[in-house]
Amino acid sequence: MNIAFSILTVVVIGLIPWIGTTAVNLQYLFGIIIPYAAVIIFLLGVVYRIVKWGKSPTPFRIPTTCGQQKTLPWIKQNRIENPSNVVGVIIRMALEILAFRSLFRTTRAELKEGPRLAYGGFPWLWLAALVFHYAFLTVVIRHLRFFLDPVPFFIAWLARLDGLLEVGLPVYMLSGFALFAAVSYLFIRRVVVPQLRYISLAADYFPLFLILCIAGTGILMRYFFKVDVISVRELAVSLAGFQPKLPDNGIGGVSYLFYMHLFYVSVLVAYFPFSKLMHSGGIFLSPTRNLANTNRAVRHINPWNYPVKVHTYAEYEDDFREQMKEAQIPVERD
Repeated sequence: MNIAFSILTVVVIGLIPWIGTTAVNLQYLFGIIIPYAAVIIFLLGVVYRIVKWGKSPTPFRIPTTCGQQKTLPWIKQNRIENPSNVVGVIIRMALEILAFRSLFRTTRAELKEGPRLAYGGFPWLWLAALVFHYAFLTVVIRHLRFFLDPVPFFIAWLARLDGLLEVGLPVYMLSGFALFAAVSYLFIRRVVVPQLRYISLAADYFPLFLILCIAGTGILMRYFFKVDVISVRELAVSLAGFQPKLPDNGIGGVSYLFYMHLFYVSVLVAYFPFSKLMHSGGIFLSPTRNLANTNRAVRHINPWNYPVKVHTYAEYEDDFREQMKEAQIPVERD
């Protein structure tokens, strides 16, 4: 049901711009108003989530540790897995953000023949996640060439590197196909693995299908159903310059496919702050990762530990001594 609901939702999302631009001529709505609304929702949502996380009290240091803490001089400390200073935290955070170190270290227990308990990792999951994130980042950076004039040199270099194989005309960009393949693997894994399928919700499938549709429509426009790139760039530059204007000749080629692609992107951008995808920002504010483990070296006092009026047992006994005696409850004083 979760898979069917997610697929149906994504199909309906794709039909909306198709009908809106072919039957009702709502190109201005789907080309200008909705993208601006999506960006506004994205910015407000991200600020809201970050402020909410920032207000969460963290009275004690609770870093996740995987190695020896700093103790006596003759005991070797694991400076990365259990950092005791800012430098160690920065290195660990960099490995986490750039290489997904914790995902690479994830293990699972399996009962083999014998019987014997064996531990293994998830190398394919780690690789798929790495490919997915870097391919997505590459696609996003490459698309900046539509919004910037002149195009910065590093975007042009990245595009050349992405099309390094120089296969096909137009040249096949590796990032688009890598993104599609990685998302497909993540979806198939959720379906094939029974334990993972059991705990998966519609909120887990919907972003995968949404990204699949974004990558799929992008591939279709680039290699199969051509669009007028000049008109697309003209629209993108006008949006980036806050002087929105639809091209005079419209979007050439199969116009509804472009608006479908743009609408999928707008939905993802608006959905991003309120979904699990927001972990990309939350990792920077996670106290289990961004804190040094100095619990033995420094005494941490809870700043919210204000004086509280308590009712001691002696006071309790003074208040209810007679009732306790009648109930034959022992008292410390007669």
